[in-house]
Amino acid sequence: MNILLELKNVTIPTLDQKCVIVNNVSFEVREGSIHAVIGPNGSGKSTLAYTIMGLNSYRISQGKIYFDGIDITNMSLTERAKLGITLAWQEPARIDGLTVFKYITLGIKDKSNLQEKVKEALRTVNLEPERYYNRIIDETLSGGERKRVELAAAIAMRPKLIILDEPDSGLDMIVIEDFLNIFNKIKALNMTILLITHREDIGMVADYGTLLWRGDAILTDEFPIVMVKYCAKAGLKEFCKRALFKNGGKCFDDEYIDRIFREEGLL
Repeated sequence: MNILLELKNVTIPTLDQKCVIVNNVSFEVREGSIHAVIGPNGSGKSTLAYTIMGLNSYRISQGKIYFDGIDITNMSLTERAKLGITLAWQEPARIDGLTVFKYITLGIKDKSNLQEKVKEALRTVNLEPERYYNRIIDETLSGGERKRVELAAAIAMRPKLIILDEPDSGLDMIVIEDFLNIFNKIKALNMTILLITHREDIGMVADYGTLLWRGDAILTDEFPIVMVKYCAKAGLKEFCKRALFKNGGKCFDDEYIDRIFREEGLL
């Protein structure tokens, strides 16, 4: 796979420059993959996502960001969006009053065949077009429905990279299972996902991962390997032993997991 996104020694300070939120972070995201940035709350994950998107409040003090081989370090949010980067927020946008159709079409550049593009985006997020096409976005939509609509709008743009910031926030387990299926459907449409999460079970849909811990990138590797390290640092040994399965078999045996925990001084 080609490298779509590359961070090189990226450091992000607080607005007053007195503290560092993200410290000297480097990792690569492969084109066509789901790459999870995982770590506990407060580790700098969302700050990193907003910085990659180019939000004005988040500026790097050192390092470089490359997208599709282009240095985007000093590019604006608009310039990055034109290159094919989009962000789905942790909290759904408040766009009450618009129809679902109108909202999804706002970011579509090519206005031909709009109806089919909207329908395809809605199907991708498991919303029936016939039920939601002309639905008004208001308080009658649940939080999960709003998140799906926003995700459909991002998908309809057909970006090269979708950054999903804590997409599971506030969702129950039944809805989360559905979202994991949606991630794979997005991947099948040749879009790359950068998934920001603190949840081990959500991250298991990823191909690769980066563990962010107190602002430092501890490890980048295939996701199950990253997850074992995260479980070790977070003291989640039994969860690891239950959860690490792949294609019907265990990714790692108990001896491997015990060794990683021993390295962290937890055995």
